[in-house]
Amino acid sequence: MQEITEQPTTASEATNGLTAAALRAEAWAGEPFLREGEDPARVLAPGTSRRRALDDAVAEIEAGLRTPSSNWKVEYGLMLGLERVLADERPHLASGTELRRHQVDALAGMLTELIASHEREADPNGNGANGATAEAVEEDEPGEDSTEDVLDEPADEEEDEDYTGPDPGAVRRYRFRHPTASGKTIAAAGFVEAARTLGVLILTHRRLLVSQFQRDLTDEGYGDRFSPTIERGQEPLRGGNPLTIQTYAWFARHQESISREAYQLVICDEAHTALGEKTSKAIRSFPEPIYIGMTATEQLIAKQVSDVFPASVDDLPLQDAARRGLIAPLRNLRVPPVAAINQVPIVGGDFDQDILAKTLDHQALNQAAASLYRDRFDNTPGIVYAAGVEHAYNLAQEFRAAGLKAEAVSGRTPPVRLAETLAAYERGEINVLINAMLLAEGWNSPRATVCMHLAPTASRRVYQQRIGRIMRTHPRKEAGIVVDFVPKAATHNERVISLHSLLDADFYREGARVTPAPRRRIQRRARRKLTPAPWLVPVTPDVRRRLAVITREWQRIDPKYLDEDEQRYWATIAGRQIRFDERAPFVEKLTARGASKACLEQFLATCAAENPNRRLRIIALSDRVSMTVERADFDDLVTLVTQAPTWEKDRMGGVRILLRAIAEGKADAPEQILARWTWRLARASRKVQDRRASSEFPEAKRLLGALANSRGHRHEENAAKLVNAALDLPPPVGAALLASAEGYTPRATQLIEAARERLGSLQEVAGALAENLPQPKVTSGRSRRRKRRKRKKSTGIQQGQQHQSGQKKGADENGVPAPTAVPAPEPAAAETSAP
Repeated sequence: MQEITEQPTTASEATNGLTAAALRAEAWAGEPFLREGEDPARVLAPGTSRRRALDDAVAEIEAGLRTPSSNWKVEYGLMLGLERVLADERPHLASGTELRRHQVDALAGMLTELIASHEREADPNGNGANGATAEAVEEDEPGEDSTEDVLDEPADEEEDEDYTGPDPGAVRRYRFRHPTASGKTIAAAGFVEAARTLGVLILTHRRLLVSQFQRDLTDEGYGDRFSPTIERGQEPLRGGNPLTIQTYAWFARHQESISREAYQLVICDEAHTALGEKTSKAIRSFPEPIYIGMTATEQLIAKQVSDVFPASVDDLPLQDAARRGLIAPLRNLRVPPVAAINQVPIVGGDFDQDILAKTLDHQALNQAAASLYRDRFDNTPGIVYAAGVEHAYNLAQEFRAAGLKAEAVSGRTPPVRLAETLAAYERGEINVLINAMLLAEGWNSPRATVCMHLAPTASRRVYQQRIGRIMRTHPRKEAGIVVDFVPKAATHNERVISLHSLLDADFYREGARVTPAPRRRIQRRARRKLTPAPWLVPVTPDVRRRLAVITREWQRIDPKYLDEDEQRYWATIAGRQIRFDERAPFVEKLTARGASKACLEQFLATCAAENPNRRLRIIALSDRVSMTVERADFDDLVTLVTQAPTWEKDRMGGVRILLRAIAEGKADAPEQILARWTWRLARASRKVQDRRASSEFPEAKRLLGALANSRGHRHEENAAKLVNAALDLPPPVGAALLASAEGYTPRATQLIEAARERLGSLQEVAGALAENLPQPKVTSGRSRRRKRRKRKKSTGIQQGQQHQSGQKKGADENGVPAPTAVPAPEPAAAETSAP
């Protein structure tokens, strides 16, 4: 290859030489090598991609080529065209349509890959001279004029897995992933605009989409480039930049006869449908052009797509597209299924359609589906997916009987009839289209709002293509609505794909958006068709994420959808964090939403032990012992009330509640254990019991003092005197006296314990001890503050009155009132007063 300038004498001469060569090459190639304002010495510096393109162009010009060779176009034509398109401040198409940010990102990513390819050490031409051959393709696929659509696998092929043969064109096959309804056709038009000097072949998987592509590209200003397929030997008869659109089935049959010189760029629409054995083999057997695969599929078949289209130039996740406002947000409604499909086998990645149709196609189920649609969505435009042609027509009949404007379409529908039906749908004469996978890919209707999966699918690709039909924005569409027939708490491990499993969402909230909200309101006047429910349930199978949802959203969790362990965890979180003013609705949730008894018990126990609100702790303890309490749990409650620092100010109230529970038989334990708990609680309230005994029996203090201050046989004699006195007193007073007594010798202890047993039945004794304690007060903090302000106000009034009458009532000559006797408060007032 000859260099443009050899040993220039001055920088100016070199620059002028580069400029002249660039202008000469631009006139020859049809793409600019140097744009206004650019420094030739910098942008055309040796080693840059543009300099390599210029050097090779000059070499072909000097070799006598009047137009660029196909190899040069493949190597540099698209690169220069992308630089031209992206050089504009607002990249646009021939019609003036401006490209959006994500479409520009796809073009920019492709440009980056092309520039990087020039820096690789491998042969940049990759012309397939290493012996790659293409075998003949059997012509057993649907014809290009067939009205039957290929549903699951393109051209009835099996997926091409783990291809290991020679693949010389792999270095020139790229892909980008944009969600359905985000404008992949406009992105493809951007590549057509960049490839204005190249021959472009567009492949798609259905004849219907061929017409759609022709219509869209004509609207964007490229109709004059359309050309029939150029075969070998016909290159001089056509222009140098043809634009041809065909199906994958056609390409698989005719790739051997297609001209290798006419097409330098192949755009593969819905690239995930090009993974079949015959289609992928045809692509590998036609290695010369650059391939760009467009797809909307998510993670499921990313590996297979990357096998055929290895390099990724742009990846726009569905969530990001929703956040940018490129697509309509999605809301979800789960309806528990009536028919069980557990026995329906999965064939080729999805449910067997014949068996699925036999399972689901029943009049009662069809009527229920029609009633559901009518009651929930009325005349909202939607699309319903059925499990077969007969199922679709039976559903349409029931939908019409329910008063809905519905029509069924299928692969059996004649093309003219299909076109008329779709046009009537666009005009609003039909509101519900029921089909058997016919409208899963390619068909676009911005007014479609509801997607109902009456035929569940196990294929993530099929599911995403279905919901793509309702993701286009429309002035009267606030969000697309996806109806899944799965249990409300179904996790992502279910065989049936749901919107939450597709997006790997953590929780389900009926009617709420599953995709992120757009950054700005696209349709401000549109009213939502579904109102979000106040409850939610975790649906992720990941244990850590489920617990994180429960911890973060415990107030909105519906416990009936949790297993018992998760219910207990939820109850623990709620018991710690619930506020006093939230108790009423929370109790309703516990009782009306089907929470287990263990969940309720765990909540009350945790609330009594760990909640920071004193009133709630007392209420929770009272509610907990209002039902039967097992031995271990009651022992924990006794320990909590008698020892926990959180119960220091409410200990008397807690002791009274537990004693009343023992008296009412709520503690499930042997008599001996109940007695131990009773006197342990009485011991915790010893001071209050002492005051009770002393107020009713004046000798109580003397007897207790003598018992406490004596030792040896004198101590045992005093114990006997106290016991005899306690047995002669009324049960509440006697129980209070014995609760305050403590023996220091085995004989004294035995006397006191025997007297306790002779007081009466254990339930009577516990009740008597409870009556000696004050009622727990659960007045609100607001009431306490009001009383405090009232006391301060009355105190201020009294002080003012005393100041005014100071001279009259014992004031000295300076007006200072004389000291008065103020009665001292009772020593145990702090213990007897409730919080």
